[in-house]
Amino acid sequence: MPPKRKADAESTPLRRSTRTRSQAAPEPEPESQSTPTKKARTAQTTAEQPAPKKAAASRSRASAGPSTEAGPSTQSPATATTKKSAAKPKTSKKGKGRAVTTKKEEEEEEEPEASQDAAAPSAASSTTAVPAPPAAAAAPQAETDDADRGYWLLKAEPESRFENGVDVRFSIDDLAACTAPEPWDGIRNYAARNNLRKMKKGDLAFFYHSNTKEPGIVGTMTIVQEHSPDLTAHDPKTAYYDPNAAADAAAGKDPKWSVVHVQFRSKFAHPITLRDLRAMGGPGQPLESMQMLKQTRLSVSRVSAAEWKHLMGVAKAT
Repeated sequence: MPPKRKADAESTPLRRSTRTRSQAAPEPEPESQSTPTKKARTAQTTAEQPAPKKAAASRSRASAGPSTEAGPSTQSPATATTKKSAAKPKTSKKGKGRAVTTKKEEEEEEEPEASQDAAAPSAASSTTAVPAPPAAAAAPQAETDDADRGYWLLKAEPESRFENGVDVRFSIDDLAACTAPEPWDGIRNYAARNNLRKMKKGDLAFFYHSNTKEPGIVGTMTIVQEHSPDLTAHDPKTAYYDPNAAADAAAGKDPKWSVVHVQFRSKFAHPITLRDLRAMGGPGQPLESMQMLKQTRLSVSRVSAAEWKHLMGVAKAT
């Protein structure tokens, strides 16, 4: 049923008001007196004869502004709910005296987030999306065979001994205290130098305490920088000054000696002593072919992958 027009909704109460006024005051009002407003007429009519509540509500809405509503019977509950929501805009709870945000402004504030989500398709588009599994942690370095990795044994003296007025003492604890890669300098043997030059970044090496009461392997270290010229051979103030190497350098020849840089890796709870190494180096034993046992005075020697694995097992078991 189409809604009633405003004139139809108000015609009946207005005719009642006219009849009532004509009976109560037949004399016409003076021309100088202004015509009563709709509000005054409504009040007078209400005083003389009670008007229906629905008609009064219609007249109140008519005085506030034009409307197409004729009453509750002309609209559905859904329409009334929609208009009620539109009449009361949503506000943000920011506290008394602060600016409020209308529903339209709130939607405009949310638009940048929507555009950002559209620009990043990798983000989850729904709450039911299964999150991606976390990246697997890097596996620790395994003490196993590695075709690309070399293993070595380097000797140093943990007790004081002077060369050219310089103390050459250097222990596993000294290496652990270093805050930067340590140069393994002072090598003046060609076989040991050649082994230094074969080392690659990432190779592992045993730290061996030599020239002490109980020599043996005390820990491990990592080769962090491959070979470079050992400039200590050219300096007369260093422990292992080599005048021939200094002369070659002055003549523009290639450097004779080399150095690698190492970094502390671990210290064994109990050293693997030289006595233990010899016991494992007998015929048919795991260290039968170990270079360090064959060339006892060699300060830099190669270790096979099988020998490394065996010795690391011994270190963990003790």
